[in-house]
Amino acid sequence: MADPVASLDEIRGLLSQLPGPDLDAGTAAAARQAQLTKPAGSLGRLEELAIWLATWQARHPPRLEHPRTLVFAANHGVAVRGVSAYPAAVTAQMVKNFIVGGAAVNQLCRVFDAGLKVYEMNLDSPTGDIVVEPAMSEEECAKAMAYGMMAVEPGIDALALGEMGIGNTTVAAALCAGLFGGAAEDWTGPGTGVSGRALEAKRTAVADAVARHRPAANDPFDVLQRLGGLEFAAIAGAVMAARLGRVPVVLDGFASTAAAAVLFAADRYALDHCILGHLSAEPGHRRLVEQIGQRPLFDFGMRLGEASGATLAFGILKAAVACHTGMATFAEAGVSGPG
Repeated sequence: MADPVASLDEIRGLLSQLPGPDLDAGTAAAARQAQLTKPAGSLGRLEELAIWLATWQARHPPRLEHPRTLVFAANHGVAVRGVSAYPAAVTAQMVKNFIVGGAAVNQLCRVFDAGLKVYEMNLDSPTGDIVVEPAMSEEECAKAMAYGMMAVEPGIDALALGEMGIGNTTVAAALCAGLFGGAAEDWTGPGTGVSGRALEAKRTAVADAVARHRPAANDPFDVLQRLGGLEFAAIAGAVMAARLGRVPVVLDGFASTAAAAVLFAADRYALDHCILGHLSAEPGHRRLVEQIGQRPLFDFGMRLGEASGATLAFGILKAAVACHTGMATFAEAGVSGPG
C-alpha cells in the first residue's frame, strides 16, 4: 500500500481541488431530453440520471460501456467484542469467494457486464479496537485513502463502491455518530443479524468508541482515522479520485455511504457526483441518507454489502443511457411535438 501520499493534510488539500459539474454537457443532455418522443419528464428519474451522468462524465452523450465495481476488504479490531454474528476469519474467506466468482456481486457484475476488482487491505492486521484506541495512525489512514485513489483507473464510465469486513457496520455506526452526532442506538443496527445481548454489546462499543475519540477529532478526516477502517478510508479516497477523473459514483449500503459521508462532512458538495444505489435495511442507513440529502434509487430490503446494491443500480443507469441516446427525437420520428 506504499504511496507518496502519507499525510491527511495532503488529502485535505486535494479536497479543495475537486472539479465542479460540467454545465455544458448537462445542458446538452437536458436539451436532448426535451426533443425525445415522450411527454416532458415522463421517464422520471431516468431522465435525471442521464443528465447527471453527462454532467459528471463531462461529455454528451453519456456512456456506460465500461462500468466497474470495486470491493475493498479489511478487518476491524472491534470485531473481538462479538459485534458480528460471524467471526473475523469470514472476511478473508469471502475474498476468496469473490475471486472464484461465488458471491452475489459476481453474478450481478456478470449480468450488467461490469468489471469487478477486489482489494485486500492487510487482512492479517486488523485496525485498532476503536473502543480503546484509534483505528489507524494518520499515515495508515492517508495511505489507505491513496490506495483507494489508485484503484480508480482510466477508462471507467461509472464506479460502484462496496466493502467486505466483519464488524464494519459497528464501525459505520461509530463513524456516523462521530461525524453527525446522535446516540449510539440511533445508528447501530443488527448488521449480520445480531440481536439481544449481542446487539446491546454492539451499541455499547459504538457509544464507548465515540465518547473516547470524538472530543479529540478536529475535523472529519480525524474522525475517519480514529473511528473508521482501512476499507472506509479506501472508499473515501476512491470517491475523491473518481471526482478528479470525471467518473460518476454509485455508493452501496451503510458502510460505503458512511465512508463517503466523511467527505460530505468536510464539504457538502463533495458527493454531488455520487448517487446511492439503494436504501439498506440497516436502520442507520436511512438516517444517514437523510443527513447527506441523497435519494436512493431503490429499496429492496438488501443489506449484504459487497457493492451488491450499487452494482444492481448499473442496470438502471444503463437503461437511462439507452433511452437518452437511442430514442428518436420528434423531428427524426416525424411525430408532432407538444403544442
